[in-house]
Amino acid sequence: MSEHEQDQYDWLRLSLTKGIGNETARKLLSVFGLPSQIFSTEFSQLVEHIPAKLAHALLQAPNDAMKAQIALTQQWLQQSGNHLLSLADTEYPAQLLTIPDPPLLLYAKGRIDLLHVDTIAVVGSRNATAQGVLNAEKFSECLSDAGICISSGLAAGIDAAAHTGALRGKGATIAVIGTGADIVYPARNRQLAHQIVDQACLLSEYPLGTPAIAGNFPRRNRIISGLAKGVLVVEAAAQSGSLITARMAAEQGREVFAIPGSIHSPLAKGCHQLIKQGAKLVESAQDILDELRFSMPSQQVEVPLQQSVPDHADNELLSIIGYDPVHIDHLALRSGIDMADLSAQLLTLELQGLIETLPSGMFQRVSGY
Repeated sequence: MSEHEQDQYDWLRLSLTKGIGNETARKLLSVFGLPSQIFSTEFSQLVEHIPAKLAHALLQAPNDAMKAQIALTQQWLQQSGNHLLSLADTEYPAQLLTIPDPPLLLYAKGRIDLLHVDTIAVVGSRNATAQGVLNAEKFSECLSDAGICISSGLAAGIDAAAHTGALRGKGATIAVIGTGADIVYPARNRQLAHQIVDQACLLSEYPLGTPAIAGNFPRRNRIISGLAKGVLVVEAAAQSGSLITARMAAEQGREVFAIPGSIHSPLAKGCHQLIKQGAKLVESAQDILDELRFSMPSQQVEVPLQQSVPDHADNELLSIIGYDPVHIDHLALRSGIDMADLSAQLLTLELQGLIETLPSGMFQRVSGY
């Protein structure tokens, strides 16, 4: 085993030792140095800093299960584009070193150079509206065109839209996942995940083979925000997990941005709550660039902020719908159109991508920004 492989083995052994979490591991590292030095430390010295049970666990030879997990990981690392980054590696993202609980290890697939570029996190509801998806894609694309990397969580809805928009721009994206780096969740994003690995970076703190466990996803949010200079919440309900990310971002000293929506939309409640608490209200990607004072790439003349959408101002029904969710009964009263004709016109507008039907059954206009 080479010196590098032995070093990886020791880091993996430390991370996989039962009862040794990130905080305890960092404490031991600060006292004794590298993992190899921890494992060569006398029991009497270890118990001065950790409980005897944990000291015994550290000094025990790895069992068969741990050996198998380490062997699996070292085999995985032989594949092109796979990386294991420890707190001691120069490739470990400096931004994460500033958060209260940086991961001991990071499993990465793809471009680890992206872990050192200016990044904005874009998060929001899994059950996003068409407008929310459009906003996430366009904001992310514009920020990407400005040379900014987009971090998000590869979840359905806003996360997937953020990654898609970022890949469409000139920049790139980092997908921070809540499973092992060898598992794609949700399965519907498998193609997107492969595209991210090919063009950008997929990141996890969890050992290979870790399945989708509910508690792991809120925890990974600290990495999504920790990598970034700021977090943009596109769409969120009042009790959304995206608000956890925003709270973590604020605790980490990151800027929080939110896109406002209709006062009648449940998925705007979370964003409005954040704005009340001091988040910056944003209407374009330029608002974020200006606030964070990001330097623009020399070849970048201007950032395309507006995506033109056909005005359709001559469409009377579209004007009657306005920009707030509205029930078909109210539309019938406002417009005086026969219900059968109204339903047909609404279907036409929806097929044109100009309106959407919300889960509540109400209709909402979809517009550019």
